[in-house]
Amino acid sequence: MQMLPTLFVSHGAPTFALDPGLAGANLATLGRRLPRPHAVLVASPHWMTRQPQVTLSLRPATIHDFGGFDATLYTLQYPAEGAHLAARRALELLQAAGLPATPNADRGLDHGAWVPLSHLYPKADIPVFQVSLPEWLDADGAYDYGRVLAPLAGEGVLIVGSGSLTHNLYEFRLGDPRAQAYAAEFAHWVRDAVLAGDHPRLRQALEIAPHARRAHPTAEHYLPLLVAAGAAAQAVPASVIEGGIVHGVLSMDSFLFGADLAAMKGADANQALAD
Repeated sequence: MQMLPTLFVSHGAPTFALDPGLAGANLATLGRRLPRPHAVLVASPHWMTRQPQVTLSLRPATIHDFGGFDATLYTLQYPAEGAHLAARRALELLQAAGLPATPNADRGLDHGAWVPLSHLYPKADIPVFQVSLPEWLDADGAYDYGRVLAPLAGEGVLIVGSGSLTHNLYEFRLGDPRAQAYAAEFAHWVRDAVLAGDHPRLRQALEIAPHARRAHPTAEHYLPLLVAAGAAAQAVPASVIEGGIVHGVLSMDSFLFGADLAAMKGADANQALAD
């Protein structure tokens, strides 16, 4: 079976669901160009638990886990089916690695999952499940977490780490356009490390990258990038899915690990994986 690349997506603010901009358009193009997966796994900072959990919902609900936004957002649904067999396989992998992972039959899809997926796969016609991020993860732990889940990429599962390349909510609420310079500098530093396949540098980004603590006052929205990088079969090639900077401070760039997007040919790539 073809090995799928892995994906980090910047999911931005919940309003990304209504205002796709450059990032949404490029995710839609990516969804048409990638080989069609059997299922999608999403690791999101909006589901963090003491120990790993895996959703086994047959029809995961669309969770509107945010407040104070346009009322239209709360009417949106992402009616994808669950991915029971792939989720069970994820449980097996986590438990085999010595992690006390448990199933969760009731959990739906948080906005870190359904918002970017509404652009990547707008028909909601690919089964989706989530794996929680343990609260104790640090950068190395997140990378190793991805490595544990990596075999799924060879079994038709698209592994997605959904976070934000920059995530300073205080500055987001201020709406200061002057913040864009530092956000861009941090984003370019990470982009260079991704394209170079320099995963050790990615793992140290919150310690050594310019403006790292300003870009990420807390680490949880950066860790999904490391999950996706750790799950990749190979560090290079890697590709950037341009997203620009929105609200003056949120970098919306996403990264594809293990594939050269420029070399993909839509109709040839967008075929069902062979059994």
